[in-house]
Amino acid sequence: MQYIHHYTSPLGVITLTSSGKALTGLRFEDGNNAGGLPANPYTEKDLPVFDQTDRWLDIYFSGKEPAFTPALSVQGTAFRKAVWDTLLTIPYGQTMSYGKIASLIASQQGMASMSAQAVGGAVGHNPISLIIPCHRVIGSDGSLVGYAGGLDRKLALLKLEGIR
Repeated sequence: MQYIHHYTSPLGVITLTSSGKALTGLRFEDGNNAGGLPANPYTEKDLPVFDQTDRWLDIYFSGKEPAFTPALSVQGTAFRKAVWDTLLTIPYGQTMSYGKIASLIASQQGMASMSAQAVGGAVGHNPISLIIPCHRVIGSDGSLVGYAGGLDRKLALLKLEGIR
């Protein structure tokens, strides 16, 4: 069974999904829904993971770094999971380029190099935005490129974290 919950943020309504114990999705309702809603029928339900995620979002949108992470469960290829794990290492208030992520993963996997475009594809399919901070990924020249929630939101999120 899949469960769904909605959170109203300063940047729009966010849809949260869960398997019952862990968060499986977090996306802006009017953004690019790369992960989509659950394939199975979903039920609106109050769950502890939704309460924890609401608290996380309240803290985050108040301009502070949350000191905890709700339980997360992501489905994807080993490569996508490696990219998403790398995103989790980007500190609040900092950014990392697609190229840097590609270099880190290539190094971890014993490869000479990896495509930044492949990393971009994995970043674009991140099912749990904000908590897995895909908005902190930028172009190698510092430009804002790609964000499923829209570039205006990406800019607002980076400003919220003190990144200019």
